[in-house]
Amino acid sequence: MATKTISSVASDAVERMTIAAKAFLDSLDDAQRRTASFEFAGHERYEWAYTPIDRNGLLVSDMSNEQRDAAFVLMETGYSERGLATAHRIIELETILGEWEGISKNVSQWERSPERYWFSVFGVPGSVEEPWGFRVGGHHIALSANIVNGEEVSILPLFFGANPAVIQHGERKGERTLPEEEDWARSLLMSLDGDQAKLAVVDPVAPADILSTNIRSVDPNIVPSGIGFDFLSDSQRTQLVQIVRHYVTRSADDLASNYWKELEASGFDNTTFAWAGPSEAGQGHYYAIRHPRFLIEYDNTQNGANHIHSVLRDFTHDFGEDLLAAHYKSSHQ
Repeated sequence: MATKTISSVASDAVERMTIAAKAFLDSLDDAQRRTASFEFAGHERYEWAYTPIDRNGLLVSDMSNEQRDAAFVLMETGYSERGLATAHRIIELETILGEWEGISKNVSQWERSPERYWFSVFGVPGSVEEPWGFRVGGHHIALSANIVNGEEVSILPLFFGANPAVIQHGERKGERTLPEEEDWARSLLMSLDGDQAKLAVVDPVAPADILSTNIRSVDPNIVPSGIGFDFLSDSQRTQLVQIVRHYVTRSADDLASNYWKELEASGFDNTTFAWAGPSEAGQGHYYAIRHPRFLIEYDNTQNGANHIHSVLRDFTHDFGEDLLAAHYKSSHQ
């Protein structure tokens, strides 16, 4: 049988997810359950987006209050306390975004509503013999949990976005979402000397969006490499690792802890940091952190550089592909 990776074994998380997924499905009527349920096999499980497009699954607006509560309990199982608070804040921004588009007379074709989030369950929750999982998706939220062998979990890819990144009106004017993602990377950039900056800054103009978009499998070479770990000072290395850990700890504490242990074991020597765009706040900017195992991408260019996209991808662990390969290999021996 294949050796289990540290990052994936999380029996407590599986138990939480199983209880919540069953409770969510049990709260639905037959028609709703058919809408929310999918086979684990096939392409649907890999479908995700961070734009406001329609998705498959059961919409929050089509749920009763009891069902909504059950749905968000299921979402909660994938996030840390901080990650969950951030996810809810991102969802709340939909109302604020709609108000701002009305004020600025730039109304979108998309309805801006905290009820336009979709919940899906794949396979049979609690199954040990067969994989299963769930997905939460909507504007700027992408959460995909894949459970294999009843105890192994992948929570990647993991995406957060924010529009507006800084609220421009009302009682919450000036409130920021995802501030650390922006400020910590800019702080690292500003700490670089001239020679270091020449390596790190790969373009004076930031790309319009993250380069990995929402493709199923990420090519490590899709992003620029920038400056290597060896060219950073000790304090700069600490800053870079702090940013990585911040992205990892969006996920539930036990999942994040296990994944982090594995990253620490592999080390960060081959990690790179690339920046594009001006260094000044309020100007369109982008960065990428690349490691032999994972990729972090961030951009803030749209809507006057007040619209963030940020994601953590793993080249083999996204959608539990490494776990599934080992599972199917083992089951066919």
